[in-house]
Amino acid sequence: MSYLTLSRRVHFSSGHQYAHPDWSPQKNKEVFGSSFSSHGHGHNYILEAHIQGPVCPDTGMIMNLSELDSILKIVSDELDHKHLNLHVPYFKTKIPTTENIAQYFFDQITDHLIKKPKLKLFKVRVFEGEDLWADIYG
Repeated sequence: MSYLTLSRRVHFSSGHQYAHPDWSPQKNKEVFGSSFSSHGHGHNYILEAHIQGPVCPDTGMIMNLSELDSILKIVSDELDHKHLNLHVPYFKTKIPTTENIAQYFFDQITDHLIKKPKLKLFKVRVFEGEDLWADIYG
């Protein structure tokens, strides 16, 4: 049986603030540099999900693309046009770095794939910009 990887991208926009709540403004500025601001800042993100699984001999697909699109829409809509620190419970206790956003999506997508035991989330990639991204592998 062949195993392949199916990959899909979605776009979303969010604001966030890099700040550790127990640190002074000076220490936050020292550690986070220009990413620290009392108001935060925003990005146009790209989320990529890479799903691995066997190719179904009847359909020639790992999974129906509309199912994957639905999952990615559900998880990205939770962050789209939100200030992550203020509006997303997951980031109330985690600084919404690119790495933590990637972890968030990995966990969310994995939860949606539980009903599909033959599929595995191989990788999530989150682009915060053209020259910055984080990868997490399953």
